[in-house]
Amino acid sequence: MRFMILMIPNTDKYEAGAMPSPELVAKMTAFNQELMDAGVMITGEGLQSSAKGARLSFSSGKATVTDGPFVDAKEVLGGFWMVEVGSKQEAIDWFSRCPAEEGNIIEIRQVFEMCDFPIEVQEAAAVR
Repeated sequence: MRFMILMIPNTDKYEAGAMPSPELVAKMTAFNQELMDAGVMITGEGLQSSAKGARLSFSSGKATVTDGPFVDAKEVLGGFWMVEVGSKQEAIDWFSRCPAEEGNIIEIRQVFEMCDFPIEVQEAAAVR
């Protein structure tokens, strides 16, 4: 089972451009190495603040671009991992050990696999 793990940092600190401490980077690097050594981690990256991003909003078939920062956002995405584990509980067990900072949130979301969709969707996706 694949899971997308989302790191939602303390918004004020993160959006102000505060860089993580060398100690936190060392702990996160060690944690990521554990994930890789266990064959769990597919990929993972930290993200820059929303000031360096953009949003696309869709209406009537058209995309509207809004450049960051996203001042109306209550939560922002600070980083992500993609992992493959045997269960949601295994993902929870791994990421309960993540060296997150005070106030951070980690969200665990299962990724759709083609077999999760109804057969007609699978057939439509197979026609390319």
